[in-house]
Amino acid sequence: MSVKESEVRSLVYLLEDPDPSVQDGIKSRFLELGEQIIPMLDRFKNETSAEHERSSIHEVMYELTLHSVLEDYTDLIQSGVTSREDLENALLLLSRLEEPTLRTSDYQRKLDQFAREIGPEISYNPSLEEKMKILLRYLFKELRFRGDAKNYHNTDNAYLHRVIDRRKGLPIMLSMVVLSLARRLHLPFYGVNMPIHFMLMYKRPGADLLIDPFDAGRIVTTDQCYYFLKRNSIEPRPEHLHRATELQILARCIRNLMHSYAKKDQMERAQDLQAILDLTERAEESSL
Repeated sequence: MSVKESEVRSLVYLLEDPDPSVQDGIKSRFLELGEQIIPMLDRFKNETSAEHERSSIHEVMYELTLHSVLEDYTDLIQSGVTSREDLENALLLLSRLEEPTLRTSDYQRKLDQFAREIGPEISYNPSLEEKMKILLRYLFKELRFRGDAKNYHNTDNAYLHRVIDRRKGLPIMLSMVVLSLARRLHLPFYGVNMPIHFMLMYKRPGADLLIDPFDAGRIVTTDQCYYFLKRNSIEPRPEHLHRATELQILARCIRNLMHSYAKKDQMERAQDLQAILDLTERAEESSL
């Protein structure tokens, strides 16, 4: 056992100490050791069957991850989120809040693999519209990505890595899977930041197509979208169906996460995300 592992085990043991000054010292030392000890903490968590111990260790892992994610996210925002690749990187970075040991590259490889599986069929088809149908059929029929209407506000539906694993999620996260593959396959899909229900757009000569990602990629009309908005007490405006920027999509994803945590009465998590949302909104304002 290394000295560092011995120290970390001792710190984990002291998490049960009721003395607030001891707790403060432990938390400070964990922050000094940094994110590098997260795999070790994860192993300790899996070794114990005591739920309170697992919960305490998980909270330490979250605090360490939050500190690191905030630093990395600030750097990412400052360098600019102006492409689909930037957006994908930002969302997978946020996934580390839910799963501190997550390797974002694993999920990028999964998306790469999806694209490789369908790529030849798309590249050999000359019809732009048929390419769209092939991708939508592959994701929503073959891979069975779908909307989760039963547990809509589950945080699993709002994290990109969990949507890829479970193959179900919110409209905007299902859209992100489509957009991520479309980037790899050079297909003209775009996000539409419609209130309440995020949509997809497919650019084609003549007229663009609107697509509902929550309904297995069904094609919908502008009138149907306007009817949906009116039914939800929103007066439709043309800008509701305009193409969304990467920062607009990112901000909406964060708001969805905050809402999901609030629904679970995990207000501290929602408040932590507020700092991330503030960074995103400031970047969005400065880009206008």
